Amino acid sequence: MERDPADAIAFMLKQEREARKWSLADLAQRSGVSKAMISKIERREASPTATVLGRLSGAFGVPLSVLIASAEKVTERLSLSERQSIWTDPETGYLRRAISPAGAPAELIEVQLPAGARITYPASAFAFQQQQIWILDGCLDFSEGGVEHELKAGDCLLLGPPSDCTFSNRGPSQARYLVVLSRG
Repeated sequence: MERDPADAIAFMLKQEREARKWSLADLAQRSGVSKAMISKIERREASPTATVLGRLSGAFGVPLSVLIASAEKVTERLSLSERQSIWTDPETGYLRRAISPAGAPAELIEVQLPAGARITYPASAFAFQQQQIWILDGCLDFSEGGVEHELKAGDCLLLGPPSDCTFSNRGPSQARYLVVLSRG
């Protein structure tokens, strides 16, 4: 059973914004996302793209998975596959599954990037965490600042200092990869 994380995204977005005593305009200025879009997301009138969520998480200084995963603050040791949070980007079909139990010190995220899809995140989305990408199936073209990486199944890349990043799948089939996040 796949859970729709739209409620948790809306809840966490508003909670993070209000905890900082930021207005919609404050968050819009910090993230580069319009006030109207932020308001629609908070009211569940719009589903954000991966790029928009990356900008918002960067503005808050929290991992993207925090905005996507359940709003529950419970620490768990077991994450059953049928209860894992799954989110799909409405624009690209990018699918993201949060694998790790809630509260784990490192986060495991499985991503499925359709053929022809491209996702760009600002450097601010990576400023507060270390990230590794391990390719499980297919190929992934990854741009980290000005550095290009052509990754294939089995390859693992540790990201360097925060910079704008683009995940591109120019191959004929879906790319599937694991993202490992650790705060640091």
